[in-house]
Amino acid sequence: MNSSENARVIESFKAFAGQVDYSLLESLQADPEASSDGEDHRPRQVYSGHYVPVTPTPLPEPEYVAHSASLFAELGLSDELAQDEDFRRLFSGDSSVAHGAMRPYGWATGYALSIYGTEYIQQCPFGTGNGYGDGRAISIFEGLFEGQRWEMQLKGGGPTPYCRGADGRAVLRSSVREFLAQEFMHALGVPTTRSLTLYVSQAEGVRRPWYSPQSRSFEPDVMVNNPAAITTRVAPSFLRVGQLELFARRARSNAHPGALRELQQITAHLIERNYRGEINAGLPFPQQVLELARLFRERLTSLVADWIRVGYCQGNFNSDNCAAGGYTLDYGPFGFCELFDPRFQPWTGGGEHFCFLNQPAAAEANYQMFWSALRPLLEGDAEALAQLDALREGFSEAMGTALEAMWCRKLGLPRYDDVLLKDLLQLLASSRADYTATFRALSDLPEQIEPLKAAFYLPIDAELEQRWSAWLERWHGQTSGDAKATMRRANPQITWREWLVAPAYERAAGGDLSLIRELQAVFRDPYVSPPAKLAATYGQLKPREFFNAGGLSHYSCSS
Repeated sequence: MNSSENARVIESFKAFAGQVDYSLLESLQADPEASSDGEDHRPRQVYSGHYVPVTPTPLPEPEYVAHSASLFAELGLSDELAQDEDFRRLFSGDSSVAHGAMRPYGWATGYALSIYGTEYIQQCPFGTGNGYGDGRAISIFEGLFEGQRWEMQLKGGGPTPYCRGADGRAVLRSSVREFLAQEFMHALGVPTTRSLTLYVSQAEGVRRPWYSPQSRSFEPDVMVNNPAAITTRVAPSFLRVGQLELFARRARSNAHPGALRELQQITAHLIERNYRGEINAGLPFPQQVLELARLFRERLTSLVADWIRVGYCQGNFNSDNCAAGGYTLDYGPFGFCELFDPRFQPWTGGGEHFCFLNQPAAAEANYQMFWSALRPLLEGDAEALAQLDALREGFSEAMGTALEAMWCRKLGLPRYDDVLLKDLLQLLASSRADYTATFRALSDLPEQIEPLKAAFYLPIDAELEQRWSAWLERWHGQTSGDAKATMRRANPQITWREWLVAPAYERAAGGDLSLIRELQAVFRDPYVSPPAKLAATYGQLKPREFFNAGGLSHYSCSS
Protein backbone atom coordinates (compact mmCIF):
# COMPACT_ATOMS: atom_id res chain seq x y z
CA MET A 1 0.00 0.00 0.00
CA ASN A 2 1.53 3.34 -1.02
CA SER A 3 1.45 6.50 1.08
CA SER A 4 -1.30 8.21 -0.90
CA GLU A 5 -3.59 5.22 -0.44
CA ASN A 6 -2.65 5.03 3.23
CA ALA A 7 -3.64 8.65 3.76
CA ARG A 8 -7.22 8.19 2.58
CA VAL A 9 -10.07 8.26 5.08
CA ILE A 10 -11.62 4.84 5.63
CA GLU A 11 -15.35 5.40 5.34
CA SER A 12 -16.82 1.93 4.79
CA PHE A 13 -16.65 -1.39 6.60
CA LYS A 14 -15.39 -2.97 3.40
CA ALA A 15 -12.46 -0.55 3.31
CA PHE A 16 -11.82 -1.15 7.01
CA ALA A 17 -11.75 -4.92 6.43
CA GLY A 18 -9.21 -4.32 3.68
CA GLN A 19 -6.65 -3.25 6.31
CA VAL A 20 -6.59 -6.71 7.91
CA ASP A 21 -3.21 -8.38 8.42
CA TYR A 22 -3.00 -11.26 10.88
CA SER A 23 0.63 -11.43 11.95
CA LEU A 24 -0.16 -13.28 15.18
CA LEU A 25 -2.38 -15.93 13.61
CA GLU A 26 0.05 -16.46 10.75
CA SER A 27 3.33 -16.58 12.68
CA LEU A 28 2.33 -18.31 15.93
CA GLN A 29 0.82 -21.69 16.68
CA ALA A 30 -2.84 -22.42 17.40
CA ASP A 31 -3.79 -24.79 20.19
CA PRO A 32 -3.81 -28.17 18.43
CA GLU A 33 -6.89 -29.22 20.39
CA ALA A 34 -8.91 -26.15 19.39
CA SER A 35 -11.95 -26.35 17.15
CA SER A 36 -11.51 -25.05 13.62
CA ASP A 37 -14.61 -22.82 13.75
CA GLY A 38 -13.90 -20.98 17.00
CA GLU A 39 -16.85 -22.49 18.85
CA ASP A 40 -14.75 -23.04 21.95
CA HIS A 41 -16.40 -21.42 24.95
CA ARG A 42 -16.24 -23.89 27.81
CA PRO A 43 -13.46 -23.91 30.42
CA ARG A 44 -10.77 -26.44 29.64
CA GLN A 45 -7.04 -26.95 29.92
CA VAL A 46 -4.93 -25.60 27.06
CA TYR A 47 -1.64 -27.51 27.00
CA SER A 48 0.19 -25.92 24.08
CA GLY A 49 -0.10 -23.38 21.29
CA HIS A 50 0.03 -19.61 21.52
CA TYR A 51 -3.67 -18.91 21.00
CA VAL A 52 -7.12 -20.48 20.77
CA PRO A 53 -9.44 -19.47 17.92
CA VAL A 54 -12.73 -18.43 19.52
CA THR A 55 -15.84 -16.63 18.34
CA PRO A 56 -17.07 -13.81 20.56
CA THR A 57 -20.63 -13.86 21.90
CA PRO A 58 -22.60 -10.99 20.31
CA LEU A 59 -24.42 -8.43 22.42
CA PRO A 60 -28.13 -8.53 21.62
CA GLU A 61 -29.45 -5.27 20.16
CA PRO A 62 -26.16 -3.37 20.57
CA GLU A 63 -26.37 0.40 20.98
CA TYR A 64 -23.63 2.96 20.44
CA VAL A 65 -22.24 4.64 23.55
CA ALA A 66 -18.95 6.24 22.49
CA HIS A 67 -15.92 6.13 20.26
CA SER A 68 -12.54 7.82 20.46
CA ALA A 69 -12.45 10.54 17.83
CA SER A 70 -8.73 11.01 18.39
CA LEU A 71 -7.91 7.35 17.81
CA PHE A 72 -10.23 7.17 14.81
CA ALA A 73 -8.31 10.10 13.33
CA GLU A 74 -4.96 8.42 14.03
CA LEU A 75 -6.15 5.24 12.31
CA GLY A 76 -7.60 7.16 9.36
CA LEU A 77 -11.17 6.11 10.16
CA SER A 78 -14.20 8.26 9.50
CA ASP A 79 -16.15 9.08 12.67
CA GLU A 80 -19.32 7.92 10.89
CA LEU A 81 -17.88 4.40 10.79
CA ALA A 82 -18.70 3.99 14.50
CA GLN A 83 -22.40 4.05 13.52
CA ASP A 84 -22.00 1.70 10.54
CA GLU A 85 -24.11 -1.45 11.07
CA ASP A 86 -21.41 -4.01 10.27
CA PHE A 87 -18.77 -2.08 12.20
CA ARG A 88 -21.08 -1.92 15.21
CA ARG A 89 -21.88 -5.60 14.93
CA LEU A 90 -18.20 -6.59 14.75
CA PHE A 91 -17.20 -4.53 17.78
CA SER A 92 -20.21 -5.67 19.78
CA GLY A 93 -19.16 -9.29 19.30
CA ASP A 94 -20.67 -10.49 16.03
CA SER A 95 -17.77 -11.89 14.02
CA SER A 96 -20.13 -13.31 11.38
CA VAL A 97 -19.86 -9.96 9.56
CA ALA A 98 -16.23 -10.79 8.68
CA HIS A 99 -15.53 -9.50 5.19
CA GLY A 100 -12.92 -10.30 2.57
CA ALA A 101 -9.70 -11.64 4.13
CA MET A 102 -11.11 -11.30 7.66
CA ARG A 103 -11.60 -14.50 9.61
CA PRO A 104 -14.99 -15.21 11.21
CA TYR A 105 -13.47 -15.76 14.63
CA GLY A 106 -11.15 -14.06 17.07
CA TRP A 107 -8.49 -15.42 19.37
CA ALA A 108 -7.74 -15.71 23.08
CA THR A 109 -4.33 -16.31 24.62
CA GLY A 110 -3.05 -18.10 27.69
CA TYR A 111 -0.63 -16.74 30.27
CA ALA A 112 0.85 -17.60 33.62
CA LEU A 113 0.10 -15.96 36.95
CA SER A 114 2.78 -14.52 39.22
CA ILE A 115 2.08 -12.27 42.17
CA TYR A 116 4.98 -10.13 43.27
CA GLY A 117 7.49 -12.53 41.77
CA THR A 118 5.93 -15.72 43.14
CA GLU A 119 4.56 -18.25 40.65
CA TYR A 120 1.01 -19.44 41.27
CA ILE A 121 -1.18 -22.20 39.89
CA GLN A 122 -3.66 -22.53 42.77
CA GLN A 123 -6.25 -20.18 41.25
CA CYS A 124 -6.34 -22.28 38.09
CA PRO A 125 -9.48 -24.48 38.30
CA PHE A 126 -7.41 -27.45 37.16
CA GLY A 127 -4.56 -26.84 39.62
CA THR A 128 -2.05 -26.93 36.74
CA GLY A 129 -1.82 -23.36 35.43
CA ASN A 130 -3.19 -24.51 32.06
CA GLY A 131 -6.46 -22.68 32.64
CA TYR A 132 -5.18 -19.11 32.98
CA GLY A 133 -5.62 -16.67 30.12
CA ASP A 134 -8.00 -14.29 28.39
CA GLY A 135 -11.26 -15.21 30.10
CA ARG A 136 -13.30 -12.41 28.49
CA ALA A 137 -10.82 -10.63 26.25
CA ILE A 138 -11.03 -11.72 22.61
CA SER A 139 -8.91 -10.14 19.91
CA ILE A 140 -11.04 -9.72 16.81
CA PHE A 141 -8.92 -7.80 14.30
CA GLU A 142 -5.30 -7.06 13.50
CA GLY A 143 -4.34 -4.74 10.70
CA LEU A 144 -2.21 -1.96 9.31
CA PHE A 145 -3.42 1.63 9.62
CA GLU A 146 -1.40 4.64 8.53
CA GLY A 147 1.63 2.35 8.31
CA GLN A 148 1.30 1.06 11.88
CA ARG A 149 0.10 -2.32 13.10
CA TRP A 150 -2.74 -2.41 15.60
CA GLU A 151 -4.58 -5.23 17.34
CA MET A 152 -8.21 -4.71 18.39
CA GLN A 153 -9.54 -6.66 21.36
CA LEU A 154 -13.06 -6.95 22.71
CA LYS A 155 -13.35 -6.69 26.50
CA GLY A 156 -16.47 -8.52 27.59
CA GLY A 157 -16.87 -10.54 24.40
CA GLY A 158 -18.11 -13.68 26.14
CA PRO A 159 -16.48 -16.85 27.46
CA THR A 160 -13.33 -18.48 26.15
CA PRO A 161 -11.62 -21.71 27.25
CA TYR A 162 -9.85 -19.57 29.88
CA CYS A 163 -13.04 -18.19 31.45
CA ARG A 164 -12.81 -20.48 34.51
CA GLY A 165 -16.59 -20.84 34.60
CA ALA A 166 -17.42 -17.12 34.37
CA ASP A 167 -19.75 -15.56 31.79
CA GLY A 168 -17.07 -13.63 29.89
CA ARG A 169 -19.09 -10.45 30.05
CA ALA A 170 -18.25 -6.94 31.23
CA VAL A 171 -20.75 -4.52 32.71
CA LEU A 172 -21.35 -0.99 31.47
CA ARG A 173 -19.85 0.46 34.66
CA SER A 174 -16.38 -1.06 34.17
CA SER A 175 -16.53 -0.57 30.40
CA VAL A 176 -17.14 3.17 30.74
CA ARG A 177 -14.26 3.40 33.21
CA GLU A 178 -11.88 1.53 30.91
CA PHE A 179 -12.97 3.44 27.81
CA LEU A 180 -12.46 6.85 29.45
CA ALA A 181 -9.31 5.92 31.38
CA GLN A 182 -7.34 4.70 28.37
CA GLU A 183 -7.96 7.88 26.42
CA PHE A 184 -7.28 10.03 29.49
CA MET A 185 -3.95 8.32 30.08
CA HIS A 186 -3.05 8.84 26.42
CA ALA A 187 -3.85 12.55 26.78
CA LEU A 188 -1.64 12.65 29.88
CA GLY A 189 1.24 11.37 27.76
CA VAL A 190 1.43 8.00 29.53
CA PRO A 191 1.99 4.95 27.29
CA THR A 192 -1.23 2.95 27.25
CA THR A 193 -3.60 0.73 25.37
CA ARG A 194 -6.24 2.83 23.61
CA SER A 195 -10.03 2.86 23.36
CA LEU A 196 -11.76 2.43 20.02
CA THR A 197 -15.49 1.97 20.69
CA LEU A 198 -18.02 1.22 23.40
CA TYR A 199 -21.35 -0.49 22.74
CA VAL A 200 -24.01 -1.55 25.24
CA SER A 201 -26.99 -3.87 25.27
CA GLN A 202 -30.04 -2.87 27.24
CA ALA A 203 -31.43 -6.29 26.29
CA GLU A 204 -28.81 -8.20 28.29
CA GLY A 205 -28.20 -7.56 31.95
CA VAL A 206 -25.28 -8.84 33.99
CA ARG A 207 -25.55 -9.44 37.71
CA ARG A 208 -22.53 -8.55 39.82
CA PRO A 209 -21.75 -7.77 43.47
CA TRP A 210 -21.44 -4.02 44.02
CA TYR A 211 -22.12 -1.32 46.59
CA SER A 212 -25.46 -0.02 47.79
CA PRO A 213 -26.02 3.78 47.71
CA GLN A 214 -23.99 5.61 50.39
CA SER A 215 -22.38 2.31 51.37
CA ARG A 216 -19.44 2.43 53.76
CA SER A 217 -18.77 -1.27 53.31
CA PHE A 218 -15.26 -2.31 52.30
CA GLU A 219 -16.47 -5.20 50.17
CA PRO A 220 -19.56 -5.06 47.91
CA ASP A 221 -22.73 -5.46 49.95
CA VAL A 222 -25.44 -6.03 47.31
CA MET A 223 -25.98 -7.76 43.98
CA VAL A 224 -26.86 -5.35 41.17
CA ASN A 225 -27.89 -5.67 37.55
CA ASN A 226 -25.98 -3.64 35.00
CA PRO A 227 -26.27 -3.64 31.20
CA ALA A 228 -23.73 -5.81 29.40
CA ALA A 229 -21.21 -3.84 27.33
CA ILE A 230 -18.19 -4.37 25.13
CA THR A 231 -15.38 -1.89 24.88
CA THR A 232 -12.68 -2.42 22.26
CA ARG A 233 -9.15 -1.71 23.32
CA VAL A 234 -6.36 -1.21 20.82
CA ALA A 235 -2.59 -1.72 21.07
CA PRO A 236 0.38 -2.68 18.90
CA SER A 237 0.01 -6.04 20.65
CA PHE A 238 -1.52 -7.50 23.80
CA LEU A 239 1.49 -9.66 24.64
CA ARG A 240 2.06 -9.80 28.40
CA VAL A 241 4.97 -10.73 30.61
CA GLY A 242 2.74 -13.54 31.86
CA GLN A 243 2.58 -15.02 28.37
CA LEU A 244 6.34 -15.35 28.11
CA GLU A 245 6.29 -16.79 31.61
CA LEU A 246 3.82 -19.49 30.60
CA PHE A 247 6.00 -20.75 27.76
CA ALA A 248 9.18 -20.47 29.84
CA ARG A 249 7.64 -22.58 32.59
CA ARG A 250 6.72 -25.21 30.01
CA ALA A 251 10.18 -25.08 28.48
CA ARG A 252 11.88 -25.51 31.86
CA SER A 253 9.67 -28.49 32.75
CA ASN A 254 9.75 -30.01 29.25
CA ALA A 255 5.96 -29.97 29.32
CA HIS A 256 5.84 -31.05 25.67
CA PRO A 257 8.41 -31.53 22.88
CA GLY A 258 7.78 -28.12 21.30
CA ALA A 259 7.83 -26.06 24.50
CA LEU A 260 11.17 -24.31 23.96
CA ARG A 261 10.30 -23.61 20.34
CA GLU A 262 7.01 -21.99 21.42
CA LEU A 263 8.95 -19.74 23.81
CA GLN A 264 11.35 -18.78 21.02
CA GLN A 265 8.46 -18.05 18.67
CA ILE A 266 6.52 -15.82 21.04
CA THR A 267 9.67 -13.92 22.01
CA ALA A 268 10.51 -13.35 18.35
CA HIS A 269 6.91 -12.24 17.78
CA LEU A 270 7.14 -9.77 20.68
CA ILE A 271 10.29 -8.28 19.16
CA GLU A 272 8.63 -8.03 15.76
CA ARG A 273 5.44 -6.46 17.08
CA ASN A 274 6.77 -4.07 19.70
CA TYR A 275 10.51 -3.54 19.26
CA ARG A 276 11.49 -4.05 15.65
CA GLY A 277 12.12 -0.35 15.10
CA GLU A 278 14.80 -0.47 17.80
CA ILE A 279 16.21 -3.99 17.37
CA ASN A 280 18.20 -4.81 14.26
CA ALA A 281 16.72 -7.90 12.59
CA GLY A 282 20.21 -8.80 11.37
CA LEU A 283 21.52 -9.42 14.89
CA PRO A 284 21.89 -13.03 16.09
CA PHE A 285 18.80 -14.05 18.06
CA PRO A 286 20.59 -14.10 21.47
CA GLN A 287 21.66 -10.49 20.90
CA GLN A 288 18.09 -9.56 19.99
CA VAL A 289 16.94 -11.13 23.25
CA LEU A 290 19.43 -9.02 25.20
CA GLU A 291 18.31 -5.88 23.40
CA LEU A 292 14.72 -6.80 24.21
CA ALA A 293 15.59 -7.12 27.90
CA ARG A 294 17.36 -3.75 27.87
CA LEU A 295 14.58 -1.93 26.04
CA PHE A 296 11.80 -3.42 28.12
CA ARG A 297 13.60 -2.36 31.30
CA GLU A 298 13.86 1.14 29.90
CA ARG A 299 10.18 1.26 28.95
CA LEU A 300 8.93 -0.28 32.19
CA THR A 301 10.87 2.04 34.48
CA SER A 302 9.79 5.06 32.44
CA LEU A 303 6.17 3.88 32.50
CA VAL A 304 6.02 3.46 36.27
CA ALA A 305 7.68 6.84 36.79
CA ASP A 306 4.93 8.31 34.58
CA TRP A 307 2.27 6.58 36.65
CA ILE A 308 3.57 8.25 39.77
CA ARG A 309 3.91 11.57 37.96
CA VAL A 310 0.17 11.67 37.18
CA GLY A 311 -1.05 9.99 40.38
CA TYR A 312 -2.09 6.69 38.79
CA CYS A 313 -2.22 3.43 40.77
CA GLN A 314 -2.55 0.21 38.78
CA GLY A 315 -4.00 -1.62 41.77
CA ASN A 316 -3.17 -5.13 40.56
CA PHE A 317 0.23 -5.04 38.87
CA ASN A 318 0.85 -8.75 38.45
CA SER A 319 2.95 -10.01 35.56
CA ASP A 320 -0.19 -11.03 33.66
CA ASN A 321 -1.30 -7.38 33.81
CA CYS A 322 2.10 -6.12 32.64
CA ALA A 323 2.27 -5.46 28.89
CA ALA A 324 5.54 -6.75 27.43
CA GLY A 325 5.49 -3.75 25.09
CA GLY A 326 5.92 -1.40 28.04
CA TYR A 327 2.57 0.39 28.24
CA THR A 328 -0.37 0.45 30.64
CA LEU A 329 -2.67 -2.57 30.37
CA ASP A 330 -5.76 -3.66 32.30
CA TYR A 331 -7.97 -0.89 33.64
CA GLY A 332 -9.84 -2.93 36.21
CA PRO A 333 -8.84 -2.09 39.78
CA PHE A 334 -7.06 1.18 38.92
CA GLY A 335 -7.48 4.59 40.53
CA PHE A 336 -5.93 8.04 40.76
CA CYS A 337 -4.57 9.43 44.01
CA GLU A 338 -6.56 12.44 45.23
CA LEU A 339 -5.72 12.95 48.90
CA PHE A 340 -1.99 12.20 48.92
CA ASP A 341 -1.23 8.88 50.58
CA PRO A 342 1.87 6.83 49.70
CA ARG A 343 -0.20 3.72 50.50
CA PHE A 344 -3.14 4.69 48.29
CA GLN A 345 -4.70 1.52 46.88
CA PRO A 346 -8.22 1.69 45.42
CA TRP A 347 -8.71 -2.05 44.96
CA THR A 348 -10.04 -3.97 47.95
CA GLY A 349 -8.08 -7.05 46.87
CA GLY A 350 -4.77 -5.29 46.26
CA GLY A 351 -2.94 -4.85 49.53
CA GLU A 352 -0.06 -2.48 50.23
CA HIS A 353 2.33 -4.32 47.92
CA PHE A 354 0.48 -2.81 44.92
CA CYS A 355 -0.12 0.61 46.47
CA PHE A 356 0.80 3.94 44.88
CA LEU A 357 4.44 4.41 45.90
CA ASN A 358 5.15 0.66 45.94
CA GLN A 359 4.63 0.43 42.20
CA PRO A 360 8.38 0.59 41.43
CA ALA A 361 8.90 -2.51 43.59
CA ALA A 362 6.01 -4.29 41.85
CA ALA A 363 7.59 -3.39 38.51
CA GLU A 364 10.87 -4.90 39.62
CA ALA A 365 9.08 -8.14 40.54
CA ASN A 366 7.53 -8.23 37.08
CA TYR A 367 10.88 -7.57 35.44
CA GLN A 368 12.32 -10.46 37.39
CA MET A 369 9.68 -12.74 35.86
CA PHE A 370 10.50 -11.34 32.40
CA TRP A 371 14.20 -11.99 33.00
CA SER A 372 13.44 -15.50 34.19
CA ALA A 373 11.33 -16.18 31.09
CA LEU A 374 14.18 -15.15 28.75
CA ARG A 375 16.87 -17.24 30.43
CA PRO A 376 15.98 -20.57 28.71
CA LEU A 377 16.56 -18.86 25.35
CA LEU A 378 20.19 -18.18 26.27
CA GLU A 379 20.97 -21.50 27.91
CA GLY A 380 24.55 -22.59 27.18
CA ASP A 381 25.70 -19.05 26.34
CA ALA A 382 27.48 -17.97 29.53
CA GLU A 383 28.36 -14.51 28.25
CA ALA A 384 24.82 -13.71 27.14
CA LEU A 385 23.40 -14.99 30.43
CA ALA A 386 25.82 -12.80 32.35
CA GLN A 387 24.68 -9.76 30.36
CA LEU A 388 21.04 -10.65 30.99
CA ASP A 389 21.72 -11.07 34.70
CA ALA A 390 23.43 -7.67 34.78
CA LEU A 391 20.29 -6.08 33.33
CA ARG A 392 18.22 -7.71 36.03
CA GLU A 393 20.63 -6.63 38.78
CA GLY A 394 20.60 -3.08 37.47
CA PHE A 395 16.82 -2.72 37.54
CA SER A 396 16.65 -0.90 40.88
CA GLU A 397 19.22 1.66 39.77
CA ALA A 398 17.46 2.17 36.44
CA MET A 399 14.13 2.61 38.24
CA GLY A 400 15.71 5.13 40.60
CA THR A 401 17.15 7.12 37.69
CA ALA A 402 13.73 7.26 35.99
CA LEU A 403 12.04 8.38 39.19
CA GLU A 404 14.62 11.06 39.90
CA ALA A 405 14.22 12.49 36.40
CA MET A 406 10.44 12.48 36.84
CA TRP A 407 10.58 14.29 40.19
CA CYS A 408 12.91 16.87 38.67
CA ARG A 409 10.29 17.60 36.00
CA LYS A 410 7.46 17.78 38.54
CA LEU A 411 9.44 20.22 40.70
CA GLY A 412 11.25 22.18 37.99
CA LEU A 413 14.68 21.17 39.30
CA PRO A 414 17.87 20.91 37.23
CA ARG A 415 19.22 18.30 39.70
CA TYR A 416 17.49 15.81 41.95
CA ASP A 417 17.45 16.56 45.68
CA ASP A 418 16.32 13.58 47.75
CA VAL A 419 15.96 15.51 51.00
CA LEU A 420 13.90 18.24 49.35
CA LEU A 421 11.55 15.65 47.85
CA LYS A 422 11.14 13.64 51.04
CA ASP A 423 10.41 16.79 53.00
CA LEU A 424 7.77 17.75 50.43
CA LEU A 425 6.08 14.34 50.54
CA GLN A 426 5.94 14.59 54.33
CA LEU A 427 4.38 18.05 54.02
CA LEU A 428 1.80 16.73 51.56
CA ALA A 429 0.83 13.96 53.97
CA SER A 430 0.76 16.25 57.03
CA SER A 431 -1.29 18.88 55.20
CA ARG A 432 -3.80 16.37 53.84
CA ALA A 433 -3.02 17.74 50.40
CA ASP A 434 -4.56 16.83 47.08
CA TYR A 435 -1.77 15.33 44.96
CA THR A 436 -2.74 16.79 41.58
CA ALA A 437 -4.00 20.15 42.82
CA THR A 438 -0.92 20.82 44.96
CA PHE A 439 1.59 20.08 42.23
CA ARG A 440 -0.40 22.18 39.76
CA ALA A 441 -0.41 25.06 42.24
CA LEU A 442 3.35 24.66 42.69
CA SER A 443 3.68 24.96 38.90
CA ASP A 444 2.90 28.67 39.28
CA LEU A 445 6.03 28.96 41.48
CA PRO A 446 4.33 30.51 44.53
CA GLU A 447 6.68 32.09 47.04
CA GLN A 448 4.12 32.03 49.85
CA ILE A 449 1.85 29.24 51.06
CA GLU A 450 -1.50 30.99 50.45
CA PRO A 451 -2.01 29.74 46.84
CA LEU A 452 -1.46 26.18 48.06
CA LYS A 453 -4.14 26.19 50.74
CA ALA A 454 -6.96 25.62 48.25
CA ALA A 455 -5.38 22.22 47.56
CA PHE A 456 -5.55 21.10 51.22
CA TYR A 457 -8.53 19.15 52.53
CA LEU A 458 -8.27 20.68 56.02
CA PRO A 459 -6.87 23.93 57.46
CA ILE A 460 -3.28 23.73 58.63
CA ASP A 461 -1.80 25.15 61.82
CA ALA A 462 0.90 27.79 62.23
CA GLU A 463 3.69 25.25 62.74
CA LEU A 464 2.88 23.51 59.46
CA GLU A 465 2.66 26.87 57.67
CA GLN A 466 6.13 27.68 58.91
CA ARG A 467 7.47 24.35 57.62
CA TRP A 468 5.89 25.03 54.22
CA SER A 469 7.42 28.52 54.06
CA ALA A 470 10.88 27.15 54.83
CA TRP A 471 10.46 24.42 52.19
CA LEU A 472 9.27 26.91 49.55
CA GLU A 473 12.32 29.08 50.19
CA ARG A 474 14.69 26.10 49.80
CA TRP A 475 12.87 24.96 46.66
CA HIS A 476 12.97 28.38 44.99
CA GLY A 477 16.70 28.45 45.56
CA GLN A 478 17.08 25.35 43.37
CA THR A 479 14.51 25.72 40.54
CA SER A 480 15.66 26.01 36.94
CA GLY A 481 15.07 29.02 34.70
CA ASP A 482 12.30 27.26 32.77
CA ALA A 483 10.75 25.67 35.86
CA LYS A 484 7.22 26.96 35.25
CA ALA A 485 7.00 25.63 31.70
CA THR A 486 8.60 22.32 32.67
CA MET A 487 6.25 21.84 35.61
CA ARG A 488 3.13 22.73 33.62
CA ARG A 489 4.03 20.01 31.13
CA ALA A 490 4.55 17.49 33.94
CA ASN A 491 1.68 18.36 36.29
CA PRO A 492 -1.85 18.06 34.90
CA GLN A 493 -4.60 20.53 35.70
CA ILE A 494 -7.26 17.82 35.62
CA THR A 495 -7.21 14.38 37.21
CA TRP A 496 -9.51 11.39 37.31
CA ARG A 497 -11.86 11.71 40.28
CA GLU A 498 -13.97 8.58 40.72
CA TRP A 499 -16.86 10.43 42.34
CA LEU A 500 -17.21 12.52 39.16
CA VAL A 501 -16.92 9.50 36.85
CA ALA A 502 -19.47 7.32 38.66
CA PRO A 503 -22.47 9.51 37.72
CA ALA A 504 -21.49 9.13 34.06
CA TYR A 505 -21.82 5.36 34.03
CA GLU A 506 -24.86 5.47 36.31
CA ARG A 507 -26.70 7.80 33.93
CA ALA A 508 -25.50 5.86 30.89
CA ALA A 509 -27.26 2.76 32.23
CA GLY A 510 -30.48 4.69 31.76
CA GLY A 511 -29.53 5.95 28.31
CA ASP A 512 -28.19 9.40 29.26
CA LEU A 513 -24.74 9.70 27.65
CA SER A 514 -24.22 13.42 28.31
CA LEU A 515 -21.73 13.01 31.16
CA ILE A 516 -19.65 10.56 29.12
CA ARG A 517 -19.43 13.18 26.38
CA GLU A 518 -18.52 15.82 28.94
CA LEU A 519 -15.77 13.68 30.45
CA GLN A 520 -14.39 12.91 27.01
CA ALA A 521 -14.09 16.64 26.39
CA VAL A 522 -12.55 17.42 29.81
CA PHE A 523 -10.06 14.53 29.61
CA ARG A 524 -8.95 15.42 26.08
CA ASP A 525 -6.46 18.08 27.26
CA PRO A 526 -5.76 17.59 30.97
CA TYR A 527 -2.89 20.09 31.11
CA VAL A 528 -5.15 23.01 30.22
CA SER A 529 -7.91 24.45 32.37
CA PRO A 530 -11.34 23.63 30.93
CA PRO A 531 -13.94 26.39 30.43
CA ALA A 532 -14.97 28.05 33.67
CA LYS A 533 -18.23 26.11 34.06
CA LEU A 534 -16.48 22.77 33.72
CA ALA A 535 -13.50 23.92 35.79
CA ALA A 536 -15.85 24.66 38.68
CA THR A 537 -16.89 21.00 38.63
CA TYR A 538 -13.74 19.14 37.65
CA GLY A 539 -11.39 21.31 39.69
CA GLN A 540 -13.11 20.46 42.98
CA LEU A 541 -11.50 18.51 45.75
CA LYS A 542 -13.23 15.34 46.89
CA PRO A 543 -16.22 16.17 49.13
CA ARG A 544 -16.14 14.72 52.63
CA GLU A 545 -19.14 12.45 52.07
CA PHE A 546 -17.25 10.50 49.40
CA PHE A 547 -14.36 9.52 51.64
CA ASN A 548 -14.54 5.82 52.53
CA ALA A 549 -17.54 5.42 50.23
CA GLY A 550 -17.82 2.00 48.61
CA GLY A 551 -17.49 2.20 44.83
CA LEU A 552 -15.89 5.66 45.01
CA SER A 553 -12.96 5.56 47.44
CA HIS A 554 -12.48 1.83 47.11
CA TYR A 555 -14.01 -0.86 44.95
CA SER A 556 -13.82 -4.52 44.19
CA CYS A 557 -12.88 -5.87 40.78
CA SER A 558 -16.50 -6.89 40.08
CA SER A 559 -16.96 -5.90 36.49
